[in-house]
Amino acid sequence: MRQTTVPEPKLIFEKSRAGRVGCNLPKCDTPSVDLSSILGETREDLHLPEVAELDMLRHFTNLSHINYGIETGFYPLGSCTMKYNPKINEMTARMTGFANLHPLQPVETIPGALEILHGVQSILCQVTGFDYITLQPLAGAHGEMTCLMLVRAYFESRGEGQKRKIVLVPDSAHGTNPASAARCGYDVKSIPTDAEGNTNLAVLEQTLSEIGDQVAALMLTNPSTLGLFEPNIEKICKMIHDAGGQVFCDGANMNAMVGTTRPGDHGFDCMHLNLHKTFSTPHGGGGPGCGAIGLQKHLEPFLPKPVIRTENGTIIADEDRPKSIGRVAGFYGQFLMEVRAYTYLMAYGKENMHRISKYAVLNANYVRARLKEVLPPAHDRPCMHECILTAEKYKKEKGVRALDISKRLIDYGFHPATNYFPLIVPECFMIEPTETEAKETLDEFCDALIAICHEAETDPDLLHNAPSTKIVGRLDETLAVKQLDVRWIPGAENKEYTRLRQAIQ
Repeated sequence: MRQTTVPEPKLIFEKSRAGRVGCNLPKCDTPSVDLSSILGETREDLHLPEVAELDMLRHFTNLSHINYGIETGFYPLGSCTMKYNPKINEMTARMTGFANLHPLQPVETIPGALEILHGVQSILCQVTGFDYITLQPLAGAHGEMTCLMLVRAYFESRGEGQKRKIVLVPDSAHGTNPASAARCGYDVKSIPTDAEGNTNLAVLEQTLSEIGDQVAALMLTNPSTLGLFEPNIEKICKMIHDAGGQVFCDGANMNAMVGTTRPGDHGFDCMHLNLHKTFSTPHGGGGPGCGAIGLQKHLEPFLPKPVIRTENGTIIADEDRPKSIGRVAGFYGQFLMEVRAYTYLMAYGKENMHRISKYAVLNANYVRARLKEVLPPAHDRPCMHECILTAEKYKKEKGVRALDISKRLIDYGFHPATNYFPLIVPECFMIEPTETEAKETLDEFCDALIAICHEAETDPDLLHNAPSTKIVGRLDETLAVKQLDVRWIPGAENKEYTRLRQAIQ
C-alpha cells in the first residue's frame, strides 16, 4: 500500500503580516471613539491574525480538504450510527419558511411548523409502538434524563417517590445511563451480563427479591452495546413490572430495529430516540441533536410542556398541563432537526422503513464474518447493527492494543473504530457500518484491518508509532485532557509553545 506524508500546514497566525487586511471598510461617517476604553484590550493585545482575503480563503479551504467527514470516508464508530445524511434533508431545512422562523413567534403564526412536529411525533409513535412522543429533549442523554424525570413524577403521584430510589443498570450500558439516574437523585445498582451476552436473569431475579419494592426502573439498551438483541426482553419487563417498577429502553441502537420490531410492544414503558443517529439528522461536534422520547399512556400526564397535540382538528401547543414536569428545553427542541427527520421518514415511507434495520444488520454481520479470523467476536452468535470484536490476543502476544490498531487505521485512510467500550470486553473493537455503506467500502475497510492485524504479528512497533503518515502523530491524550490549551501563543521561540508543538509530533 502506497503511503505519503502530508505536509504540515502553517497556522493562520504564522501567515499573518502586520498591517495586512482582508476587507475594505467604508469610510467612517460616525464620530470616532477610543476603542481601548470600550473593549479594554486593543488589537495589539489580542494577537489577531492579519491576512488578506485570498490567504484566509485558501487557508480554510485547505484545512477542509485535510479534514475527515462522512462525505469523504467511512466512519466505523460503534454505538454512533454515523450514517449518511441525505442532502435532501438539508434542502428542506433551508427552506425559507422553516429556516426564518423565530422561536418567539406567536404560536398562531406557525401552523406549518406545528404540522411538521406533529407529523414526526405521529410517525415515531408508529415506528416505536409507544402511545406518545415528545421531541423536546435536545440530545440522547437529555432524553434519558427526561424519561427518568417522568418515572419519578409518576411514582411521586402514587406516593411511592420516597420509597423507590434505586435504578438498575446493566454493566454493558452506556455511561450516560447511570449518570442520568444519579442526576435524577437515584442510587444505581449494576446488573451483570451472562456468558452469552444477555442480561443475567438469575442475578436480576435475586436483586428484585431483595430490593424490588425500592426499584424505580431498569434502564436497558436493546440491542445491547454488545450488539446483541436481548432474547428475554419480554420476561425481563414482566419481572420489573411485577416488582412495581418501570422499564426504560435506551434507544441508541434503534437502527437495528426500526421498521422491523417495536420497543413499545416488548413491554418498555418509555425510551429515548436519537434523531441525530437513527433518523439521519447530522450529529457530532456538540450538536444540534434531538433526543425524542416515547412513552406509554400512564406516563402521559407528566409530559414536558408544551405538548403538541390535536384539538378539534387543529394542532395546538398545549401549555395547560398541571402534572407536567415542566419544560426541559428553552423552546420546543431543535426544530430544524425535526424538519430533516420528517424528510427522511417521508422519503422512506412506511413500506420501506424495514430496509434501514435489514441492511444495517446485514452489513454488521458481513464485517463480523470477514474479520472473525483476525479479530474474534466477543460472543459467538449473530450480531445486530454493530459487531463487537476483541484484540486481546495481540495485546497478550505482541503488546499491541486495540488502540494501536485503530491508530494504524488512520494511516490506511480510515477513521478509527470505537475502542474499549463496552468496558466488559477486553481490548474491545466496536464497529457499526450502518445501512448506508456499500459492500465495496466494507471490503476495503476489512482488507485494511486484516493487513494491520498481520502487521501486529510481524512489526508491532509499526502500530505502536501509528499514525505516521498524517499531519499529527500519536497524541498524548492524557496530557490533552488534563492540560487542554487551544490558545495560540505568539512566537515559536516561546518555550511552552514549542513544547506543545513537539508533543503532537
